[in-house]
Amino acid sequence: MSAAPQTPTFDQWLAGARRAAQQPPAQPRQPLVVAGQVVGSVAPGFLSQISLKRLFDKRYQLSETEQSEGSAWHLQAPPADATDALNTLAAALRDVGLCGPWRDEQLAVTNPAGEVIGTVERGAVRVLGVATRAVHLVGVAPDGRMWVQKRSMTKPNNPGLWDTLMGGMVSAADSLPQALARETWEEAGLRVDALADVAHGGRVLFSRPSREGGGAGFMVERIDWFRAQVPHGVEPDNQDGEVERFDLLSLDVVRERVAHGLFTLEAGLVIAGFLGA
Repeated sequence: MSAAPQTPTFDQWLAGARRAAQQPPAQPRQPLVVAGQVVGSVAPGFLSQISLKRLFDKRYQLSETEQSEGSAWHLQAPPADATDALNTLAAALRDVGLCGPWRDEQLAVTNPAGEVIGTVERGAVRVLGVATRAVHLVGVAPDGRMWVQKRSMTKPNNPGLWDTLMGGMVSAADSLPQALARETWEEAGLRVDALADVAHGGRVLFSRPSREGGGAGFMVERIDWFRAQVPHGVEPDNQDGEVERFDLLSLDVVRERVAHGLFTLEAGLVIAGFLGA
């Protein structure tokens, strides 16, 4: 009779999670150059699967070119048309089922210096290797317990897993404080200015393969996380239908659930930062 598998400790989970958050691409990737600026990367042959008619109709050229350090894909467009060119490419990928979930939400597209050169549909960022930003909020009650959310089963990513009080993408229309305020209201029904001791807690960096686009995606993301105290008698109330429920848990229970893999990887690493691990 074999022994039951042992549940990893929180420290063991954390070591594995940190390795999982920083992984090389599953296959070599080619730079994606838009309007003369490197903005992401694509799997070899990935862009060869789309029809170019939609791009040609708008007089955008997409071509693979050889460079001294290897081949790259160039989407040629005037700098002022970078957003339209990127979204035309995203739509062409959607037409052949090579995007992630389409959200009708624009995310900023930056060059290596962090300068915004345009925006693109959220569903295309992973397959195009575009770097993204996200924000999380760790909310605690006055007695030290932590508010956490259970993600809706209809969420396209990580349905049913546990998460921080709030976690969401920074859209192209938002600054970091604006994203914090918007997402905190949409997910938890809380106004940031009604919370106490709101402070930036730290950052978590991700670089890992993504299943989107048939496994051809690559996630590059920076999460800025904040901490705050939710006043006594105030309870979160989801506004956008993406949260199944909220629970108020002791830190020991949160730590145990994280170690059991019941939280998203992102939330677990944010919570680890909050716990000083």
